[in-house]
Amino acid sequence: MAAKKELSITYNRANLNDELLLQLYYNMLRPRLIEEKMLILLRQGKISKWFSGIGQEAISVGVTMALHDDEYILPMHRNLGVFTTRAIPLSRLFAQWQGKASGFTKGRDRSFHFGTQEYNIVGMISHLGPQLGVADGIALANLLKKNNKVTAVFTGEGGTSEGDFHEALNVASVWQLPVIFCIENNGYGLSTPTSEQYFCKHLADRGKGYGMESHIIDGNNSVEVYNKVSKLAESIRKKPRPVLLEFKTFRRRGHEEASGTKYVPKDLMSAWEAKDPIDNFKTYLFDNGILDDATNTNYINAIKADIEDGLTSAYAESTIVPDKTIELGDVYKNFNYQEVKGNNKTKEIRLIDAISEGLKQAMERHDNLVIMGQDIAEYGGVFKITEGFVEAFGKERVRNTPICESAIIEAGMGLSIAGMKAIVEMQFADFVSSGFNPIVNYLAKSHYRWSQNADVVVRMPCGAGVAAGPFHSQTNEAWFTKTPGLKVIYPAFPYDAKGLLATAIEDPNPVLFFEHKALYRSIRQEVPTDYYTLPFGKASILKEGNAISIITYGAAVHWALETLDNNPSIQADLIDLRSLQPLDKDAILTSVKKTGKAIILQEDSMFGGIASDISAMLMEDCFEYLDAPVKRVASLETPIPFINQLEDQYLAKSRFEDALMDLLAY
Repeated sequence: MAAKKELSITYNRANLNDELLLQLYYNMLRPRLIEEKMLILLRQGKISKWFSGIGQEAISVGVTMALHDDEYILPMHRNLGVFTTRAIPLSRLFAQWQGKASGFTKGRDRSFHFGTQEYNIVGMISHLGPQLGVADGIALANLLKKNNKVTAVFTGEGGTSEGDFHEALNVASVWQLPVIFCIENNGYGLSTPTSEQYFCKHLADRGKGYGMESHIIDGNNSVEVYNKVSKLAESIRKKPRPVLLEFKTFRRRGHEEASGTKYVPKDLMSAWEAKDPIDNFKTYLFDNGILDDATNTNYINAIKADIEDGLTSAYAESTIVPDKTIELGDVYKNFNYQEVKGNNKTKEIRLIDAISEGLKQAMERHDNLVIMGQDIAEYGGVFKITEGFVEAFGKERVRNTPICESAIIEAGMGLSIAGMKAIVEMQFADFVSSGFNPIVNYLAKSHYRWSQNADVVVRMPCGAGVAAGPFHSQTNEAWFTKTPGLKVIYPAFPYDAKGLLATAIEDPNPVLFFEHKALYRSIRQEVPTDYYTLPFGKASILKEGNAISIITYGAAVHWALETLDNNPSIQADLIDLRSLQPLDKDAILTSVKKTGKAIILQEDSMFGGIASDISAMLMEDCFEYLDAPVKRVASLETPIPFINQLEDQYLAKSRFEDALMDLLAY
């Protein structure tokens, strides 16, 4: 029998029966014994890294047991108890940590950087903060579905300093989302103590700033964690709202094992060792006749046997054999494009009308589609593209957002995880820099990492020519064409804009959809009045000729058309790319092999732009067909100036005709 000792934790079991108390103990003991085994394997070099949650098991287990199995949890890398309490087979967890194919990421990511729809768990990424906004999106989906479900998301006290934390709490409060924000305040962010991380007494106090209910909970008291979270979860299911919880606990091992704990004062470590959640709870259970030696031994033996069985299975699995076809095939979720042809009835509309009409028809077609953005509801957006949408679809699906690009992009990801579709409008494409991280590190990588697609379209009003200056005029497509996992679309005509936007919304992958502001009201075209789609990765051949290939997109298409109209003797292939990722390489190569000369025109500045990649591709694949060097024409290597005479000088338009003539004369 366990020796009698004074408890460092006071337990109030309330109405919890013996069976539930024993389940709490067993569920905490399981991750502890797994961790102890992992530390041995780490020293033996059989796993590469470990982030220990020893001493914090009561939080992971208590929160997980308080939620229903069909409610999403978004844990951190010290929340092994979430995964084990959800009964994920240990063989799969061990395979994950050893980089085996039966793990959750097929060897592409390690530790707890994974999610699984089967167990309603969404793992973190190393940037920490984005999962808070993702939880908002899942909670928003639950709110819209009226399914009375709660979402729980974890962060550490260090993560509360990130902007994503503040954005996510603000959005959750404004929208009254049913989400529980769980802060594990465990004393240190790597080696930085809490005294150097924040200047308030309790992190829970921050809830007041967001008008949010908050509570402080003893994170080492399993009974208190379970009771408090259970009551709150039941209350939130009935009255949806966000709640902020600060769990006071301590990280008794290093940030990861290589870090050690030399920076922790010994007396502080000893004090928290005395508050070990498992030792104290075990003593309580023994003292109250709920647990006995035989039962405890059976628990330990059963868990250890399960660990050994899981390890045996993981060890026996063969190592991954690299296969480029598989790797490349998993970057995007498979999208079986289905052409929808428009009717024969057309009307002449502007580019801006085509986008508005396309959005409206997509909203009618997909009742699980939500549009989010600044000022897009009653105001109709700064360009009035969503004017009248609130009256047509309601404020639940047409949502004004605070100024928080990261949180809203993350919420779009959460909607996708919960089976919905999202459109996020950047008021100006320039502002996407405030939401860059979740696009390139979360949306782009999730399907490759753990087969979770991001059904999110990010609308990007972009471009110069409207005297809007350095912060409202960029055409920043090259930031995203570089990132595997994203699709980048850039139409130049109303017909293309409407059809490609429909496809972007149909496509289950993340799409950056660029809309040039200078074309919004200046370009008109006959466009089918009903819904239709156009394929990605197919360029449009606007003119045909044998002398030269002009390759371009966006507003630059119209610069090229104007130049050719002014020089009717030039026999050129004019290729409007329309889709930058995927790129229609066949159309480009076929044209250049025919003409022998290529000029690539882009509005973006030169270095690092898409013209450079196309030029390199032509040199590699068409060198023997070329009669002259490939020519790139781009805007100046400066930010975009405001006043029109400087903007005109900046833009590539003013230099294109001379460059074209020089190349023709080569």
